[in-house]
Amino acid sequence: MAGEPSHFEVGVPDAARAKAFHGALFGWSFTPTEGENAWIETAGVRGGLHGDDEASNVVLYFSVPDIDAAVKRVRELGGTADEPGPADAGGRFASCRDDQGVSFGLHQAG
Repeated sequence: MAGEPSHFEVGVPDAARAKAFHGALFGWSFTPTEGENAWIETAGVRGGLHGDDEASNVVLYFSVPDIDAAVKRVRELGGTADEPGPADAGGRFASCRDDQGVSFGLHQAG
C-alpha cells in the first residue's frame, strides 16, 4: 500500500468562521462546495472543510490502491474500519481507527 497522504478533512461547528481564521493564519484559499463547506487549497496536500460538525476534528486520509484489501488489513491488525462507500467522482473512502483508537481515513482514487 502506498500510504501517501491523500487529503485531510477539518470538521468544525461554523465553517465560515473556520475559513476566516485558517485563511488568515495559514494563507489558505477556499473553493466552495456546498453551503459554507469548501475545498482547502494549500501549497501541499488538499483539504476539505465542513461545518455543522460538533465533534470538531481533523482527519488525515491515506491513499491506497485497493481499499477493500486495506480495510481488511486494518481489521487484521486490530483496528476498526467502516465499510468503504460506493465510488463517486472522488473515489472510495473508509473511516478507520487504529489499534489505539486514533482516527484516520483511507482513500482509493476514482
